[in-house]
Amino acid sequence: MVLNLFGIQLNCTRRAFLFARSRQRRLLSPSPALTTLAKLDNAMTDVSATPDRHSAGDVIPPKCAVIEVHVGELKQLFDAIDPSPFRNRDLDPKAEEFIVGWAKDLPKDATLALVVDLDREAGLPDEAAVLREAIHEFFRHRAERYRQRLRELFRVGRTSLVIGLVALAGAIALGDFLATLLKGSRIGEILRESLTIGGWVSMWRPLEVFLYDWWPVRNEARLSDRLAAMPVRIRYANATGPEAWKEDWPAVSPRGERKANEADQRTLNSAS
Repeated sequence: MVLNLFGIQLNCTRRAFLFARSRQRRLLSPSPALTTLAKLDNAMTDVSATPDRHSAGDVIPPKCAVIEVHVGELKQLFDAIDPSPFRNRDLDPKAEEFIVGWAKDLPKDATLALVVDLDREAGLPDEAAVLREAIHEFFRHRAERYRQRLRELFRVGRTSLVIGLVALAGAIALGDFLATLLKGSRIGEILRESLTIGGWVSMWRPLEVFLYDWWPVRNEARLSDRLAAMPVRIRYANATGPEAWKEDWPAVSPRGERKANEADQRTLNSAS
């Protein structure tokens, strides 16, 4: 009888221990809502890991400020009237304004990335690399243009500073001479003050250049450097047809592009 009571007590104690342990596990385990939020956060951080859309191109680093562009065809990103080879072709002005404007709204120390949402399936295997090279080349040229503009601005500023200093010194000297010549006359004082004011007005342009005009140009050059180094990735949507990519811009491989150029050259030679 005593053994039976002792066995019942041990059984009850064991059940109580198992119940407390299972309750502790439920309290420590993450809820389904928290698990879903964590998955969503990971999906937002890594754009290239989107499972429901095929993508190609550079890997987007984590904690990266992503610029997203949605186009029906890749040729919509580029200037249609530019006759340059594809890798040297300018971006469409609206596309450039959109990308640059989005980048300006982001923190200056943020790592930038570009994701192009394309309404078709993947075409040639190297079109993502060709797109990246074209975009990087465009923003490298843009940075160089702004640096050239900055050098030209400083050159104009230095020339204006020399002219302004000479004009200021001449105005002050001429004002003092007239004041001395017309000593005791009110007209002499008026002429000296007028020439002094005019001399300082001649310093307006160099002061404007060296105080206000140069740093916006420098910021544009630095922004272009960041855009020229950003990773570029293409995300493909459902295609309108299996050959939809052929209606797009000439995103051909370098070998195919060289063959096309050679064929055009032979045609021109035979016609001449």
